[in-house]
Amino acid sequence: MKSLILAFSITLLAGAANAQNLYMPRNVKQAYQKGTRSMDGKPGKNYWQNFARYNITINAMPPNRTIRGTEEITYINNSPDTLKTLVFKLILNSHKPGSARQSPVSTDYLTSGISIDKYTENNTVKPWRDAGTATQRQVSLNKPVMPHDSVKLSFDWHYDVSVESGREGALDSTTFFLAYFYPRVAVMDDYYGWDRTTFTEAQEFYNDFNDYTLTVNVPKDYIVWATGDLQNATEVLQPTYAKRLSESLQTDSLIHVATLADLMAKNVTTQQPVNAWKWKASYVPDMALCISNHYVWDASSVVVDKKTNRRSSVQAAFLDTAKDFHQMVSFGRHSLDWFSNNTPGVPYPYPKTTIVQGFADMEYPMMVNDGTTNDLNFSRFVAEHEIAHTWFPFYMGINETRYGFMDEGWVTAFEYLISQADLGNEQATKNFQLFRVRGWIKDPSAEQYLPIITPANVLSGAAMGNNEYGKAAIGYLALKELLGDAEFKKSLLEFMNRWHGKHPTPWDMFYSFNSASGKDLNWFWNNWFFSNNYIDFAIQNVVSTAAQSTITIQNIGGYVAPVDVVLTFADGTTETIHQTPAIWQTNQKQAIVKIPTKKKIQSVSLQGGIFMDADESNNSWKAK
Repeated sequence: MKSLILAFSITLLAGAANAQNLYMPRNVKQAYQKGTRSMDGKPGKNYWQNFARYNITINAMPPNRTIRGTEEITYINNSPDTLKTLVFKLILNSHKPGSARQSPVSTDYLTSGISIDKYTENNTVKPWRDAGTATQRQVSLNKPVMPHDSVKLSFDWHYDVSVESGREGALDSTTFFLAYFYPRVAVMDDYYGWDRTTFTEAQEFYNDFNDYTLTVNVPKDYIVWATGDLQNATEVLQPTYAKRLSESLQTDSLIHVATLADLMAKNVTTQQPVNAWKWKASYVPDMALCISNHYVWDASSVVVDKKTNRRSSVQAAFLDTAKDFHQMVSFGRHSLDWFSNNTPGVPYPYPKTTIVQGFADMEYPMMVNDGTTNDLNFSRFVAEHEIAHTWFPFYMGINETRYGFMDEGWVTAFEYLISQADLGNEQATKNFQLFRVRGWIKDPSAEQYLPIITPANVLSGAAMGNNEYGKAAIGYLALKELLGDAEFKKSLLEFMNRWHGKHPTPWDMFYSFNSASGKDLNWFWNNWFFSNNYIDFAIQNVVSTAAQSTITIQNIGGYVAPVDVVLTFADGTTETIHQTPAIWQTNQKQAIVKIPTKKKIQSVSLQGGIFMDADESNNSWKAK
């Protein structure tokens, strides 16, 4: 017992020492001091997060673009604070003329935003002051919500779907993709308090995990696809189509639930003036949906958990003319299977996913809104990326508004790994270099080299995009090289096991990897996530003897990346010696690589693969 206590004490002391080595903003420090987060990377003994139950009904009558909704919210205060105010997110106000945004929009994108027609608190009607162009609104409560108490809220609202569709809007005159369509209580967390960030269509989202019941009232002949499980398929679909949908949930085969001919015959849905499609989703961070009277419907399923034989449904909704979408269920099945069983290796946590043909290339819980292309490999690539977001941020509850590198970075790393399986290492590497690395590593501009830890809500353009996607992804892949595949996966799974369904910060992730791997990785985290570094190596010196070559590599750019040392011998043969980032742990400015050799060396070169070098002119050496 004493040895266990001693080991535990050493772990805590190591965690505390590690914490002092990483920059931490004062509000995050306070969370650790209050015990809501722990220096060993686990949720603290005082960790909490709030929760709500949403019961939403919306009415959509295309081609009329006005959406009308009502909702009841039970908001539960699990915090130790007495809440005198609430903050609501009104994201659709981003469509209003004059709203904050990072790039110009067309008139077809503009609407009058979201209009609140009625608001009640604990069944008492309260006046609602228009939020103007703001995408959030603070409201004082008549009665404060005590810790572990709740408040009942309700809204009636309406808004017009934008003609120009982005992440949401009208896909065509009778096909709408609805997202962020309801007033919601903002996240209140233990380190920032209320999330008051302005939605600008650049940064993404931060939501609590809630339970949802959703009813979508649409005219006959309209199909609804949404987050969650459809509760009443036999009430809204004719028997033939309800049976097809049911069969698709238990088969690997592709089922054409509703073909173009079926839709043109207008016999898919129950033929009453309005059908009420009912959905349920438990403990998810958002809801999204699509409605159409002419999108075809494919479906199948795949075993995502081989231990329990649990299946998840894979569905697609699209125009029959979109050739790539006829393969989309297959792409979705492959994605769920690969991600569930390889990296990250957590079985897909939801009962289904639906891939909708739209314009956004954007993810939602159990929903994907993707464009169509003429390149099947690219269409699969996009679908894989968006589906991978299921794990980050949805399963992990990340604040991607501030720390998008915690989801886009991980997903971009997963994207590369699954592409290796799809296309082979050579093509996957070329694609990754082109899409994710070359743009910033070859650009010396200052905004390309801000620390990844910089909160993304104060960034835009290249500074935000590179930090969240390519730079963070190769940072995680460099970590994989450093730890080795088995240790990396063990540590990743431990982080996910601790924090899924919660709200991890970057420091929770860093400390969790430290404790799970049993290594002090703060030197690595500081190097990749808290620095202005980039990748630029140079061969400084080569000394060869009959038995050994000693290669001195200078780290000009600062990032501790893996590198291949390629030796070419006088007889024309070559040898490649792979070096992990461990060569930089002792000295991040210079590494000395000693390689046993039996033949005369003619030349030496450095090759990085996806870890592209900013200046390749100094990456080679030739014997005189």
